[in-house]
Amino acid sequence: MATRGRVKQALAAANGRLSIQASAVLLSSATLTSSLLGFYRDRLLNSMYLEKYPIGLSAYTVAFTIPDFMYFLLVSGALSVSFIPVFNQRLASGNKESAWRLSSSLINFMALVTMVASILIIIFAEPLVHHVVAPGLDESGRALAVSLMRVIAVNPFLFAIATVIASMQQAVGRFVFYAMAPMIYNIGIIIGALFFTDGITLFGWRVFDGGIMGVALGVVLGSIMQLIVSAWGLRGLGFDYEFKIRWKHKGFRQVLRLLPARSLDQGLDYINSLVEIRLASYMLDGTIRAYQQALTISLLPVNLIGVSIANAYFPKMTVTVAEGDRSKLIHDLRSVIRMIVWIILPIATVTFFGRGYLANFLDRQGNIMIANVIGALVVSIVFRTVYHILARVFYANQDTKTPLYVSIFSIGFNIVLALLFTMYFHFGVFGLAWAQSIMALVEVTILVAILTRRIKGLFDLSFLRGVLIMLGASGVMALVTYVCVRIFPLLNGDESIWTTFPKFALVALISGAAYVLISKLFKIEESAPVIRRIGKILYGRVGVKHD
Repeated sequence: MATRGRVKQALAAANGRLSIQASAVLLSSATLTSSLLGFYRDRLLNSMYLEKYPIGLSAYTVAFTIPDFMYFLLVSGALSVSFIPVFNQRLASGNKESAWRLSSSLINFMALVTMVASILIIIFAEPLVHHVVAPGLDESGRALAVSLMRVIAVNPFLFAIATVIASMQQAVGRFVFYAMAPMIYNIGIIIGALFFTDGITLFGWRVFDGGIMGVALGVVLGSIMQLIVSAWGLRGLGFDYEFKIRWKHKGFRQVLRLLPARSLDQGLDYINSLVEIRLASYMLDGTIRAYQQALTISLLPVNLIGVSIANAYFPKMTVTVAEGDRSKLIHDLRSVIRMIVWIILPIATVTFFGRGYLANFLDRQGNIMIANVIGALVVSIVFRTVYHILARVFYANQDTKTPLYVSIFSIGFNIVLALLFTMYFHFGVFGLAWAQSIMALVEVTILVAILTRRIKGLFDLSFLRGVLIMLGASGVMALVTYVCVRIFPLLNGDESIWTTFPKFALVALISGAAYVLISKLFKIEESAPVIRRIGKILYGRVGVKHD
């Protein structure tokens, strides 16, 4: 009984409402943990298939494209930014019954739509792979991709339900189970790679032969586990689910009005990925996988910093906008954007100089293609990270159309650049990466220009001066990082992660410490809390007073 009581207390604590700072730290930590699991997953798959069966990994990567596209088009971030403002309006007015009816209707609606999408993917997987996604793969690669896609097709349905449930928790400041879900998903894939690839035998009957299809079963297992964990987070919320779609509910209809623009925005972004995969399918074997892994590494700091902080701050932003407190919105936005910029600049710098270590984490033999693509994507890391907080300013004002129009232009521009760089200038996979970086810069520049006109005084001279000083500090730090990489170089025998990681950790630690000290010398205010926290760690536990 005592143990059960402690478990209940732990669950209650996990389901408690968190502050913005605590939420951001939790989401960043969870993203980092999930990404580390992703590194292990990719390293595991590379060691199993990259040398012996590279076309299998390419087929596995291709198999995700259409299911992921349907998820991003119909659900993903589109749902949270459309749903949370409307959901919070009802909670703020004390109308919980309306909030639960909105949530139930949305769960049922999304489940219905994505179930139809999953069935269509299963039916049309072959023409989609052969003629749309990867016509450049050989016949065996395309056949394998079709089989894998039909297994993974269940993902949009499972993810949709989990996303609505997670958005409800995010809206009320509950982030623990919301943060755990992606980690659980990766664990499911790892289980598939470790235990399903050798086949499955039940009661003496061989029910599954294994191979890379076992990894696809792990994907489905991870999706189911993620849904269960997300649902567990509803405990204590008082959610009253009903198996019904209330088509005339004002909140539900309002979400549906907001949803298409953001959904199209997400879908267009993924269309860009489909174009890139199609172009990469005509390149050398393994190019698709290498590009996707480099892109995944570049998105790690974006998700770790940009998405985590933006998600943590977004519910508060919607409340501030609803209250009409313009001065508070400007003050808070400046602080959040400055903090994001201050954090992401040194991370991007270390990523550029340490790209060889990062590629080694994924492939123990090292992969020069992955490393060089990461280097070309560094510019996109900075601007994609900033993009998420800027876009949410529009979403908080229930304006999903402006980011859509900007995305239509930016993605079209990116596709033109990708075609130009790969087919005319013959830059190969690096042309795709440079197109991404240029597009990210252009997209953020346009959003900043629009916000400057709409919110007078947001980006004043003091803000711009602060950003320029941060750029100067990161430039000085770059020299330190370069010297560290030369002191702790990768050697031919550094195949194990245990020999590579300590070197990378030293480079990152020394560079980070140098950046904080340089920021203090440059009087960048964002460094003060970090220095105070370091002081507490160094002096607080031994009772030494730190001035």
